[in-house]
Amino acid sequence: MSASSDLPIVVAITGASGAPYAVRLLEQLLAADRQVWLIVSSHGLRLLRTELGIDSIDALKKQVGADAWRRLVTVFDDADRGAAPASGSARNAGMVICPCSMGTLSAVSIGASRSLVERAADVALKERRTLVLVPRETPLSAIHLQNMLRLSRAGAVIMPAAPGFYNRPQTVAELVDFIVARVLDQVGVEHELVKRWGS
Repeated sequence: MSASSDLPIVVAITGASGAPYAVRLLEQLLAADRQVWLIVSSHGLRLLRTELGIDSIDALKKQVGADAWRRLVTVFDDADRGAAPASGSARNAGMVICPCSMGTLSAVSIGASRSLVERAADVALKERRTLVLVPRETPLSAIHLQNMLRLSRAGAVIMPAAPGFYNRPQTVAELVDFIVARVLDQVGVEHELVKRWGS
């Protein structure tokens, strides 16, 4: 086990469509016995409610597994910019914003840091840690694309929620797993969600 695998992964859920990706990502991180620092924005909570009927953090805990949650998940208030994820001295193994709204992506691209999600992402960039953003928006405007390019040049990984079909998925769950598997690869978490090309 590497030193980084002992460190928590920061996971943020914001208001873009894609709640199933967020829930599946949490399930897989807990299944891999990884610590998670979780931040859910107010829009992210509304998204969970709208798309999955998950109307509270407690309901999210039940959905992904209460026992593992109690051992591995620390929840931070998005309004608390003094929390651990806001400090570069609080070590972690990187951050995933899944899903990532265009508003969040824009704010991170200019270093706005108006919330804990935004500040934690800013810290990931300045500390040269892995930062994965999973936007789900279409079509993309020139402003969206410019913000993504700015973030990519700053070291972030931009991973649009655009699942592939070459594995011939049969269910929505398989489409979700395609994206979650790619996210897990970026943060160095082993998984068996999808068959790898050529295997």
